[in-house]
Amino acid sequence: MTTPPAPRLVAYLGPRGTFSELVALKRFGRAIERMPIPGIYEVFEYVRKHRDAVGVVPIENSSGGTIYETIDCLVESRRPLVIREELSLQVRLALLGHRGQKIHTLYSHFAPMQHCDPWIRQHLPRVERKETASTAIAAELVSEHPNGAALGMRAAAKRYGLDILEFPVQPEVPNLTQFVCIGHRGPRLPGPGKTSLIVSLHNRPGSLCELLEVFRDYRINMTRILSRPIVGQPKSYIFFIDIEGAPETPPVSDALKKARRLTESLRDAGSYPVRRPYVS
Repeated sequence: MTTPPAPRLVAYLGPRGTFSELVALKRFGRAIERMPIPGIYEVFEYVRKHRDAVGVVPIENSSGGTIYETIDCLVESRRPLVIREELSLQVRLALLGHRGQKIHTLYSHFAPMQHCDPWIRQHLPRVERKETASTAIAAELVSEHPNGAALGMRAAAKRYGLDILEFPVQPEVPNLTQFVCIGHRGPRLPGPGKTSLIVSLHNRPGSLCELLEVFRDYRINMTRILSRPIVGQPKSYIFFIDIEGAPETPPVSDALKKARRLTESLRDAGSYPVRRPYVS
C-alpha cells in the first residue's frame, strides 16, 4: 500500500458559502486550495481520482439526523475511501433576505429547516418551505427572489447581496453538525479518536446480538450503528458502526479478532482523530 501524499487540495460540498466550506477553511486554512463540488457523491468521486486531495462532507446533524448519502458512499466497496478525521461545527443560523419585503417562501437545506421548525412555526407560520441541496444554494435563490428568505450562514449575506434579518435563529437549542474528512488510506493521524467499521452479518437469528456482545464484553463504547440495504440483494443489510479506539490497540484489537469470526465480512472505514468543534 502506497502512502498518499500530503493533501494539496480539499474538495467540499459546495457551492461556495456552505458550512462545509467553512469547516474546510477552519481545518486547513487558506494555504490549501479549496474546490466546491455540487454533491456528496461527486466529492467522493473527485477524491477517488486524486490521491493528493481530501474531501469534507457532512455526516450528521444533531437536529436533522444522519446524512445517508455520506454513509452510502463510505459503505461503497468499489475503490473505497476512508475517514481521515471527524470534524464538527457548532452551527449558528441566520435568516437572510431582503429587508422591508414580505416573505412568501423560505429556502434551506433540510437540517436547518428541521432545527428551526418551532421558530418558523411561530414567526413565519404561513410561508412556503422549499428544501435545497445546501444553505448556499438557498441564499443564491433568495438573491433572485425579493419575497424569499433563506436559513444559512451569516457570511452568505455579503456574498449574495442579502440582509441579515435575524441572527441567531433558534439559539437556545444546540445545533451541531458532524463532518468527515475523507481520503485514501494512509498512516493514522495522531489524536484520540474512533474507528468506523462496515459489517456484513450471517443471515441467522442472533447474529447482530452476538456482535454487540463482543463490544460489550471488551468494554468498547459504540457511538453509532446504522443499517443500509445492500443494492441488488432484497432484505439484506450492511451495518455501519463507529467505536471508540484504534484497531491496533487492545482491547479493540482483541475485540475485532473475535468479531471477524462472527461476521460474514468486516472492514474498517478508517481509524481517525476527532477534532474539537469549531463555531460558525
